[in-house]
Amino acid sequence: MAASLEDTGVTYGELADLEAEFEDVETEIIRKQFEMTKPLYEKRERLVSQIPNFWPLVLEQAPPDIDEWIQPTDSAVLLMSLTRLSVSHFEIENGGNGEPRSVSIRWEFNENDYFEDRVLEKKFWYRRSPEGYTALVSEPVEIRWKEGKDLTNGLLSLVKAVWDEEQQNGVTANKKEKKPLTAKQQALKAKIEEVGLGGQSFFCWFGYIGDRISAEESAAASAKEAENRARKRAGQPALPEAEEKEDEDDEDDDDDELEIFPAGEEVAIAISDDLWPGALKYFIHAQEDDEISDREFEEMMDQDSDEDDEMEE
Repeated sequence: MAASLEDTGVTYGELADLEAEFEDVETEIIRKQFEMTKPLYEKRERLVSQIPNFWPLVLEQAPPDIDEWIQPTDSAVLLMSLTRLSVSHFEIENGGNGEPRSVSIRWEFNENDYFEDRVLEKKFWYRRSPEGYTALVSEPVEIRWKEGKDLTNGLLSLVKAVWDEEQQNGVTANKKEKKPLTAKQQALKAKIEEVGLGGQSFFCWFGYIGDRISAEESAAASAKEAENRARKRAGQPALPEAEEKEDEDDEDDDDDELEIFPAGEEVAIAISDDLWPGALKYFIHAQEDDEISDREFEEMMDQDSDEDDEMEE
C-alpha cells in the first residue's frame, strides 16, 4: 500500500528538511569520530606493521562488495606484493574544516612483476551537484605498468589520456554543451566494448571518475541549499531552480559509456567504511580459517592413516 501525505498536515518539504538536518548531524558525527579514532588507528598501524602479510590476509577476507571485483591475476599481485593499506579523510586532516566524507585510499607495494609504482593513492571528493544530489567523484590514477603486464588491457591508460584532454580543453567545465566524442574518447569507448566490463581487472578501479562535478559547482550547490533552508525557516520562497538543457541526460549517458569501473564509488565506500575500520576483524577471520583448514587437513591425514592400518590388517 502506497503511503500518502494527503490530509496528514505533513508536507514533503518538511520531510526533506528533516532529512537534511539528519545529514548535518551525520557529517558532524563523522568529523568527531575521525578526531576520536585517529590515535587508535595510529596505534593499530604500529601493531600490524609487525605482522607479516597483515593487509594481504585482510584483503583475502574482503566483503563481497570488494571481493567480486578481484580477478585471479589481481589477487596474485595484491596478496604477494601489498604491504600496507590506509584510508585518510584528507579534507579534515590537521584540523581542516573540509568535507569529512572525502577520502583518500592509499596502497603500498613491494617490488613486483607488474608495475613500477610502490604507492598508488586514489582520492575521492564528496560533492553536491547543481541538481542537489551528492556523490563521490575522483580522478584517474596512472599506473606505470611493466612491459606486457598491463592488467587493465590499456583501459587505464586510455581513460587517463581522455581525462588529461578534458582538463586541457575545458570539456569538464562545459560538460552540458553537447559535443561529439573526440578521437581519444572514441578509442576509449571502443576499448571498453572490446574488453567488456564483466571481467575487468580490479586495477581499473584506479580509473574511476564518476559524475563530473567540479569543486566550484559543489560549493555553489551547497551554498544554494543552505540559503534555501534559511529562507524556508524565515518563511520566504526558495530560490528558482536553474533551467535544465534538453541534452543533459544524453551527456550523462556519454559519461557512463566512458566509465571503465562503474562501481568505483561503491568499492571506495566498502573499503573506507568496512574493510579499513574492520581490518582487525577480517584478520582474525583469516586466522580462524587457517586454523580450520589445518585441523581439517590433520583429520583427513588421520583418517587416511586409519584406513591404511585397516588394509594392512
